[in-house]
Amino acid sequence: MQDQIFELQYAMDTFYFLICGALVMWMAAGFAMLEAGLVRTKNTTEILTKNVALFAIACTMYLVCGYNFMYDGGLFLSGVTTVAGMDDAAVQAVLDASNESGFGDMGEYAGASDFFFQVVFVATAMSIVSGAVAERMKLWAFLLFAVVMTGVIYPLEGGWTWGGKSVFGMYDLSYSDYAGSGIVHLAGAAAALAGVILLGPRNGKYQEAGSVKAIPGANLPLATLGTFILWMGWFGFNGGSTLKLGGIGVANEVANVFLNTNAAASGGLIAAMITARLLFGKTDLTMCLNGALAGLVAITAEPADPTPLLSTIIGAIGGVIVVFSIITLDKLKIDDPVGAISVHGTVGIFGIFAVLLSDPDATFMGQLVGMLTIFGWVFGASFVAWMAIKAVMGIRVTADEEEEGMDMADCGMEAYPEFVNQ
Repeated sequence: MQDQIFELQYAMDTFYFLICGALVMWMAAGFAMLEAGLVRTKNTTEILTKNVALFAIACTMYLVCGYNFMYDGGLFLSGVTTVAGMDDAAVQAVLDASNESGFGDMGEYAGASDFFFQVVFVATAMSIVSGAVAERMKLWAFLLFAVVMTGVIYPLEGGWTWGGKSVFGMYDLSYSDYAGSGIVHLAGAAAALAGVILLGPRNGKYQEAGSVKAIPGANLPLATLGTFILWMGWFGFNGGSTLKLGGIGVANEVANVFLNTNAAASGGLIAAMITARLLFGKTDLTMCLNGALAGLVAITAEPADPTPLLSTIIGAIGGVIVVFSIITLDKLKIDDPVGAISVHGTVGIFGIFAVLLSDPDATFMGQLVGMLTIFGWVFGASFVAWMAIKAVMGIRVTADEEEEGMDMADCGMEAYPEFVNQ
């Protein structure tokens, strides 16, 4: 009877893990819809191609080498069912020990489910980059960077944080990040920032007089749909980071994570909406959408411990921050068509330190060193990678191709052939 209960708990934990991974995978659709809605019609096919291709590249590169860099989990080339290279005998030994001791937890040994959950996080980090460099980057330059980012850059910093490895053998991090405000979101934003700096702004975005030309997206209904998809997928992103479900305490923690995640998103949207109304005199839908995402990013580093009210406040602060960050980056002539660097980078940094509001074990210095390590490594390594790609094949399309649109330049087809390009 005890064995049957243990097996049932193990099956439930694994099933929950996989379902949460599927929800995070669904976020790829959210990023694709959000970005397709916030670019012009002439760049829609290309941005969709980038999003579906980067997901496949991320899954393949993490399979071949990324997971090994992050967790010493083997190459997965012949099909692996356990983490850290455990063979069948090792698994059976752990099962036997767990059965002898009662209700053991086998969630951490479920290598296949662990890999699946981790790989969709890798794809999420890379998805952040695609929107920031939209409308002027060469498709194949972006895809080549995706190989480096998902195969090497992200896995190494993930190994120093979630993997518990020393940073290049020099020091260990005392860093708390429940689901990845820094490890995933700041990392993606840092890689995007490096690319945007080298890439430069879109033609006509910044006028000689210092004014900023608004370049509106072509399909706000699509962008709104993408935001709702991301909002839904975030329940898997944060909720799955409990890594299991079995047990009353864990089940209550999962419920808290879901509640707090939703509260933060709501707070972020409301705060961004009010801030935009006060600043611009209008209710800017794009700021509302980015406010919801900012709230989600802000709570991701610690969604389990805060009260729902504190979670709402954390999300609201993120919503205010993202509005001012988008305005500031425009003043600095850092052109980010979808606001990804502000949502995932600026607010990601805030989320890292928001952990201190509810986690008594976290320290300011631990969070600071962790944040600086993540940003420094990802930005520096990404800058070098972008520079190498620029030297080899270039990263920006010609002015004529940019004017014509990325759809025809890179893909040879239009997303909306019945309409005239904007």
